[in-house]
Parts: sequence; C-alpha cells; structure tokens
Amino acid sequence: MREITPLTPSDCFTIFSRVKKKFDFPLHYHDEYELNLIINAKGAKRVVGGHIEVIEEVELALIGPNLYHAWFTHQCQSEDITEVTIQFHKDLFDEKFLKRNQLSFVKSMLERSQRGISFSAETIYALKDRITQLDKKTGFDSVLELLSILHDLSISRNMKMLSDPSFTNEKFYYNSRRIEKVFEHMNLNYNKQITLAEVAKIANMPEASFSRFIKKRTGKTFIDSLNEIRLGHASRMLIDSTTTVAEIAYKCGFNNISNFNRIFKRKKMCIPKEFRETYTGNRVFI
Repeated sequence: MREITPLTPSDCFTIFSRVKKKFDFPLHYHDEYELNLIINAKGAKRVVGGHIEVIEEVELALIGPNLYHAWFTHQCQSEDITEVTIQFHKDLFDEKFLKRNQLSFVKSMLERSQRGISFSAETIYALKDRITQLDKKTGFDSVLELLSILHDLSISRNMKMLSDPSFTNEKFYYNSRRIEKVFEHMNLNYNKQITLAEVAKIANMPEASFSRFIKKRTGKTFIDSLNEIRLGHASRMLIDSTTTVAEIAYKCGFNNISNFNRIFKRKKMCIPKEFRETYTGNRVFI
C-alpha cells in the first residue's frame, strides 16, 4: 500500500502524536522520511522491508523513502500505547546542503535509512522528551530542533540497520524540469479542473507524448498523479478540519462525492470517514 501523506510542498514536516490501544495501519510505504517513536508497546511486531522483529518497551526507528514498513499489535498487551510520528520531505535537506562537513553524519544516517534504522534504548531515553515536545515549538525554531534531533541521532551509538541490503523498492527520481513544472502546476491548482492538454502544454509536448513521458518518469499516469495530489490535500483537510467529506471532495477538485469515495478507498484501503477516525489525535504541520 502506498500511503499518500498529508504533507504539501509548502510544509517542512508534520508531527502526529496519539495514544492508542492497538496498531491497525497496514504495511505501507511513502515518499517521505519517517521517524517513529513508540512507547509502552512491548511485544508489538515491527516489519521494515524484509526485516521482522518483536519490539521492546520503547522503540525509535527511522524509515527512508519508499521502504515498506508497519507495526502490528502481535503480543502487545498494552492499552496505553504512545506513538509519535514525524514525516518530512526527502528533499527537505538537499544534496548540496548535506555535503557540507557539518552534515556528514546526518547525510550518512539518511542514506542508511533506506534500509531502516532502529536506535538503542539509551538513545531513545536521551531524546524521547525532545521528540514528544517538538509539536510545542513553532516556525523556524521547530525546524532547527528537528535538525538538531536528527544530528544527535546520527552521532548516537549502537544504531542497527534493519532490512537486508538486497531488499530494494523502486524509487522515483524524476530528474526532469518538465515533470517538476507540471507537478508544481497541479499542486497549485488541484482544486480546479486540470486537463491533459493543459499540462502537456506546460511541458511543451503533444498530449500523447506527454502521457507516455509522465508514465515512464513517475510510474503513474497523469490522472493517477493528479488524484494522488488531490488525495494528499484531502487527507490533510480530513485530519486538520471539521469540514464535511463532501465539501472536502469538491474543494480538492473531485467532481462528485461517489468518485471521491471510490478513489480514496482504492488508494488508502478505507473510506474518508474511517481515515478521519483513524487519525484522531494531535497532528501539527510545520
């Protein structure tokens, strides 16, 4: 299952915290990095890529882009599981920035996170308060604190690679200014009608050629790409507002509620109402 996260291009990261009785999110992957802190879940099972392990009382894992992962209740008896999830764009820290000497440890850690990283209990106890309090910071201070947390993680001892190096997933690096311009246009105008002819003109290509081009570069059709952008914004509205599902559908460019529900369920394995209930908790966008 490919998760379409609520992060938009204007966000740096999102942090989501909640207390729950069980793990009920299926095996999935997404384009963003994810740092997941779990407290009081001894006996739960973690799946990252090709690696499966039963976790201890505290858990902190960094998952790279497009790497399959999930946590399952398994033998966990707790009804008071705390989970804090931080997701940030894979280009939040660009390649040139990470090449600076002072960022070498962070760069190395992000590269290794393509296999998934589990941090030691010592590291978790040293940083868990800062992670759980991150949503109390705002603006630039929160971004600085995230970078500081990542740096401290990157120099910590006894971090463990999880998935086998041979377990790989397809990753989409578009490497195309034409695709970037089209996606920028769709992100800015997702609430309006957008046609193939319109985006093909932006890419300066015939419609048929552009259809083949976007499929080859992204692995998705134009319509699928547009729907995923719209679903990302819809997901955020479901989490971040009390707006009705019907209003959200129309605000995100879907022409009718039935079509929205059908596409949402196909992509997220649940209907919008169930998705909203699943994410009952405290989510902050920075």
